[in-house]
Amino acid sequence: MLSVEHPQIQRDVLLSPFTTLGLGGSARWYISATTVDDVMYARQWALDHDKPLVVLGGGSNVVVSDSGVDGLVMRINIKGCKTTTNKNQLELEVSAGEDWDPIVEQVVQTGFGGLECLSGIPGSVGGTPIQNVGAYGQEVSDSIQRVRAIDSTENRVVEIEKQDCGFGYRSSRFRTIDVGRFILTHVIFRLRTKKAKAVYPDVVKWLNDKGVQDPSVADVRHAVLAIRRTKGMVLDSSDSDTRSIGSFFVNPVIDNEMYSRMTRNFEGFLPGFKLSKEEVKIPAAWLIEQAGFLKGHRNGEVGLSTKHPLAIVNRGKATAREIIDLAVLIKRRVADRFGIFLKPEARFVGFETDDAIKFLYKEND
Repeated sequence: MLSVEHPQIQRDVLLSPFTTLGLGGSARWYISATTVDDVMYARQWALDHDKPLVVLGGGSNVVVSDSGVDGLVMRINIKGCKTTTNKNQLELEVSAGEDWDPIVEQVVQTGFGGLECLSGIPGSVGGTPIQNVGAYGQEVSDSIQRVRAIDSTENRVVEIEKQDCGFGYRSSRFRTIDVGRFILTHVIFRLRTKKAKAVYPDVVKWLNDKGVQDPSVADVRHAVLAIRRTKGMVLDSSDSDTRSIGSFFVNPVIDNEMYSRMTRNFEGFLPGFKLSKEEVKIPAAWLIEQAGFLKGHRNGEVGLSTKHPLAIVNRGKATAREIIDLAVLIKRRVADRFGIFLKPEARFVGFETDDAIKFLYKEND
């Protein structure tokens, strides 16, 4: 039997309370890492005992297997935020375990712009660079200066500059070529403007309806929070749709040629948001509805949010398998109808050899 040398390492800890979906099995071993030294210890413990190390942040973007994790789950709980400001610039060094939205609120109160459209997103700060969190025309990479992390291959603390993070649409090197290599401990943001960003149609409409002509960053935050509430995309214990991970799938990006072809097939109407001269982002929610899955769709204890078809919801007693089965069904029907393979925004823990998860990551035929 493996020994537990560190007083913070616990056995057989149920993981569902640490996730917004509220489901999943137990971690065979578990540690709440509150310091960088804790992180270094946990990494070495996993190596010494030949067990996988699974890093868990705010739990807002993860589906944990019903059978749990036969390894060491490390929850990043490092706290702290340092700010440096002058007339033209605000710099924040934020620990990875801090909740995301209070940091956004803090920045908005300074009047600096750069994070206001990312209001209301659940989860922790350390998770934001990994998937390059974005919403309403803004991405976290717009404001990240660098990240601090433990490089598992070299067992040392490193700082990685923004240009070396490999940021892309809902992606980064931490989610692609370097999965599992870096354990993020701090994120450093640099904000240089006090001008708000309001370009997304939903946000512009909300502001116009309220008669806001020259919106401040606080105005945009209010707009984004209001819009997210109507879609069930903020955590609210009184909301029956809150047991989700928000958007389960990423909005697909297609080239102009494919967009034009699809527009012709759908009698001239196909919603899209132009990302560049070559690319258009299509709302995954629209594709899902067109494939026959409407808001409120239900399969037993799982279903789609009554407010937004992009969120798969635990209705109370769902299993992780039921969540995965519905996601697979949605992806398959969207692919059959449109030839577009939706990519999951969710992260899956404890499904290492699961064929359904392999299908969810499949990009084409």
